[in-house]
Amino acid sequence: MGQKQPAGFYNRSLERALQILDAFCWEHRELTHSQLAEMLGLPRPTIARLCSTLVRYGYLAKDPESNRYSLGMRLFQQGSIVSYSFSVSAAASRHLTQLHKDTGRTIFLGVLDNDDLLYIDKREDAHNAITFTSTTGTRRPPHWGMCGPMLMAYLPDSEVDRLLLKTPLNAATKKSITDKEEFKAWLRKVREKGFAIDDEATFDGITGFAAPVRDFRGEVVASIGVAQISSVLGPREIDSIVGQLLKTTEAVSRELGWKQDAGSTR
Repeated sequence: MGQKQPAGFYNRSLERALQILDAFCWEHRELTHSQLAEMLGLPRPTIARLCSTLVRYGYLAKDPESNRYSLGMRLFQQGSIVSYSFSVSAAASRHLTQLHKDTGRTIFLGVLDNDDLLYIDKREDAHNAITFTSTTGTRRPPHWGMCGPMLMAYLPDSEVDRLLLKTPLNAATKKSITDKEEFKAWLRKVREKGFAIDDEATFDGITGFAAPVRDFRGEVVASIGVAQISSVLGPREIDSIVGQLLKTTEAVSRELGWKQDAGSTR
């Protein structure tokens, strides 16, 4: 009888080839046969054979003068496909749909782009009693609504100052914050809590909730917002929306490569 293959059968040669690719990093962007053999604990002939194949398929490049290897353009091409597939919109799409189904409320996905808040996705029931004019592609001031302040909360103070100088705060409702220092203090509280609540500061009778989306570096790259009629909100409803929102932003962040222990670089 032949030897039984283990569950999840794998190819040893392929595994070693992947180990070679994984050996390259910012500190080791170029490596020789000897360095790879030492790092991976593999015989040099094995390294030479695998590297030759990886060069042939474009996953490695070899400098003929120094005999050093570096990652090849094929990885860049494949990475571009991954980057597109895991763009914020693509990663968030099904989660936004689920959040919309769970809450029955209008959902926004926003990013900061050229000093504006840019909505890049939206979920809304056309039969809702209240609909919003902002749609996918709509630009607003960076401090607009719940999504804008959520994103600004993770910017350096100097960048917040620059944005507020370019686009000053204004009173959209009687609850709007128009004092710069008060607004910055609120941003600090938002960052500490990890979510924002816009209590009728943009529209009378509308409360907005937002939470951050992080990428693989831990950087905040987007925010997801939920808009709700204020009159139906009580403590239980607020807790429910915040909980569902945070669950959604965590799921999207994980699809973008974020890990909870990665934290944030800001």
